[in-house]
Amino acid sequence: MAGKVVKRAFKYRFYPTAVQAEQLARTFGCTRYVYNRALAERTRAWSQEQRQVTYADTSKMLTGWKRDAETAWLAEPSKGPLQESLRQLQGAFEKFWRKQTRYPQFKKKGQSKDSATYYSNCFTYRGGQVRLAKQAEPLDIRWSRPLPEGAVPSQVTVSRNARGQYHISILVEDTITELESTDRVVGLDAGITSLYTLSTGEKITNPRHERADRARLAKAQRALAKKQKGSRNRAKARLKVAKIHGRIADRRRDYLHTLSTRLVRENQVIVIEDLSVRNMVKNRSLSRAISDAGWSEFRSMLEYKADWYGRRVVAVDRFYPSSKTCSVCGVIVSAMPLNVREWTCRCGVVHDRDVNAARNILAVGLTVAACGDGVRPPRT
Repeated sequence: MAGKVVKRAFKYRFYPTAVQAEQLARTFGCTRYVYNRALAERTRAWSQEQRQVTYADTSKMLTGWKRDAETAWLAEPSKGPLQESLRQLQGAFEKFWRKQTRYPQFKKKGQSKDSATYYSNCFTYRGGQVRLAKQAEPLDIRWSRPLPEGAVPSQVTVSRNARGQYHISILVEDTITELESTDRVVGLDAGITSLYTLSTGEKITNPRHERADRARLAKAQRALAKKQKGSRNRAKARLKVAKIHGRIADRRRDYLHTLSTRLVRENQVIVIEDLSVRNMVKNRSLSRAISDAGWSEFRSMLEYKADWYGRRVVAVDRFYPSSKTCSVCGVIVSAMPLNVREWTCRCGVVHDRDVNAARNILAVGLTVAACGDGVRPPRT
């Protein structure tokens, strides 16, 4: 099979020295400051003058801030991460303009992920060692897996999570061998009891990662609430809560990686619903379960893996009445409450609600794939 060149990130833990940790903390603080100040300037210009500030404008502002005596400390870290924070802000505005997300928000210390991105002119990679600009020593990286042979990193992102762990993500070009073509196709119906129901009739168990640690998490959160703000004990309690959240996220990510890889390997076309998870989590009775399911993360995994391996992911309109439509005769029933898990169509077929929905999703998705257009029946 032909090889496909893709951009691929490899993530590793690293352990900074005390000096490196201090330098990174300053860099993280500077990137957050630049992002927030540029956001404030863009917001002010529009609200007061109806003037749109561009990325180029904020780049000029950054030069001025470095020359200003009050913010001359912005010249201390490498220029690359600061410039990248402006690019990220521009990207956030572009997503907002396309109505893909809400208006960009300010980053708060301790509540947003600390990260800094360095391009190839701001770091060196020699002999399996990464040295960041303005740092004397290479990073102590734990190479849990090798980079592709001959790979030349084009970008690295260093980050510190709420647990105090440091990671480096190294972006390289990699050659992926596409999978052999197959006739197999599958439709997926997302759920809570079953994470996904397949059009084949298989039901994927929902591990409910958060529920397994719910009691431990609640206890840690209660302990955190009792600690005095700003105290060392509160910092320790916050770290304990962060570690529990981190374990939950790690288990969820591992499970979704395994499932998405399996489905991409087995099927040529995978059809899913174009769910608006952001709106769905507004349902207070289901928000915790929906967030724990990781539907958005799973979709992202499916899409990039399908692109790598020569597969296709099709998303059908979220308003398509997949649960209320008979997958055999096509009749649409007037109502289908959530508590109805099995129903009988007037054509005599007995349906499992979720399996029937998955089969309808597959049928509509294959139509979209063949015609290149959306399918959105009138709402009933």
